[in-house]
Amino acid sequence: MLALIAWSMIMLVWLYVRRLPALVRYAISEARPQSSNVERRLPPQVQWPADNYNNLMEQPTLFYALCLGIYLSGLSNPNLEYLAWLYVALRVIHSLVQVIANITIIRFCLFLASSAVLGLLCIQAVWIGFGL
Repeated sequence: MLALIAWSMIMLVWLYVRRLPALVRYAISEARPQSSNVERRLPPQVQWPADNYNNLMEQPTLFYALCLGIYLSGLSNPNLEYLAWLYVALRVIHSLVQVIANITIIRFCLFLASSAVLGLLCIQAVWIGFGL
């Protein structure tokens, strides 16, 4: 859980490093910059880190809640740890693909894979938690 939170913070820094120079150039080039035009006028590569950061604030919140539930329930199982680390790895790879190349089909496959892993993590935790 902490690894994915740390990765989200890295992506936040990446977002600012990539966007701030472009925003400054845009503000200097426009006499009266309109905030509604900013995202349309920036190159797509500048927007990708922001899009990815937004993605990291969506589905991973379920991962955080699930991890907290597993921890607070006292569940312990190597499969749970493996699936959690696999989910984090897939999300990091998804981020890198989105920010560097933004190849939609690869991102989609990574999203599906990470969603499946999150689902398996949930099923495994319920299975263990209820002694099934």
